[in-house]
Amino acid sequence: MTQEELKRKTYLDKAIDRRMTQKAAAETLGISERQVRRLIRRYRQDGSKGLVSLQRGKPSNRRLKEELVAQIRQFIHQPIMAGFKPTFMREKLAEATGIRVSKETLRRLMINENLHIAKAKKPKCVHPPRERRERRGELVQIDGSYHAWLEDRGPKGCLLLFVDDAGSELLAGEFVKTESYFSYGKLCKRYFQQVGLPVAFYSDRFSVFRDNHTGPLRKDSITQFQRALNHFGVDLICANSPQAKGRVERANKTCQDRLVNELRLRNICTYAEANAYLPEFIHDYNQRFAVQPTSLLDDHLPLDPQIDLDFIFSIHDSRTLSKDLLLHYAGTTYQVLTKRNPVYLAKREVLVTVNDEGLVSAWLDGVRLELKQVDQHARPAPVFDLKHAARTPLSPPVNHPWRTYGKKLNGKPTAVIN
Repeated sequence: MTQEELKRKTYLDKAIDRRMTQKAAAETLGISERQVRRLIRRYRQDGSKGLVSLQRGKPSNRRLKEELVAQIRQFIHQPIMAGFKPTFMREKLAEATGIRVSKETLRRLMINENLHIAKAKKPKCVHPPRERRERRGELVQIDGSYHAWLEDRGPKGCLLLFVDDAGSELLAGEFVKTESYFSYGKLCKRYFQQVGLPVAFYSDRFSVFRDNHTGPLRKDSITQFQRALNHFGVDLICANSPQAKGRVERANKTCQDRLVNELRLRNICTYAEANAYLPEFIHDYNQRFAVQPTSLLDDHLPLDPQIDLDFIFSIHDSRTLSKDLLLHYAGTTYQVLTKRNPVYLAKREVLVTVNDEGLVSAWLDGVRLELKQVDQHARPAPVFDLKHAARTPLSPPVNHPWRTYGKKLNGKPTAVIN
């Protein structure tokens, strides 16, 4: 008997012994008086066995038909559906066949078919939840996720995501080769043009966002990404743990499940095709998982169309021109071409920029200087002694003087065996 049936037996005994009325027993058990009388009659006739449910051990009346189960099995066993989780499999089952079942029903069926492994619950560290920001654009969490997005159809790549903290909305995303300054800069340029300027970004402590070197000389140094955001008045906050930026971490996990399977269903084999499909996926993601922010106000500010985004998101550095108007940068020498008297430009500090294509430019008081790369003589290659390079060091013998240095007996070295 179950705990509920034992509870019924206790109150039915009180009702039979007239220690409780049938009405009071019905109210306590949450059933009708008629059901109480029916249970008392079965209890007197069959004893405790009469209180056991007659449906126990029998197939459920609400079970799926065998023909329907066979169709579901045929669908979930398709090779292209490998790796789908129960919730996502349920959605694709309804889209492809029109069969609608509950998530738990499909999960049990997938477990029985060895297509899904139920994970045991592990004790988790307690992280106090942080309240969402009230307005859209008040805080945007950014992160990159390296994953085999194309599975065996292509190499691993990195997905950059911008997630709004107020509503968990995907604001921007792009597949890139590596998580670099130019990758984030390219996505920021498109995000600023299409959506606007947020109040603040929330990121991890990756070297693109924060100077991780220690020492007094680098105490106040900033990264190129911080410099670019300062130009727009956008703050950058670096989280101390992954849990602090849980919105974007959760979005990465969801994309690693759903987006990988969507790319497989569409037979997408290149990241160029994946980027073309990404806006459609983001729209569907926001329809399913985004929530309504507390406030209907939007904190995004419009971007000034006169701002040169390519110039802002280039690498900025400074150099001093020589008296011959030569500029040295990254191991290369450039000659400044000008019709002005060189005395006005010599020893002047100029701004050097490098864009994502590697083009080097020099600027003086906001005016671009004309540069020409100067050919340099190639340095001779270092000469390696192959004889010494291939030689392997030999261990000295046990009686070598080096081993017995400082250890003598009667003025002669003493052998020491290690």
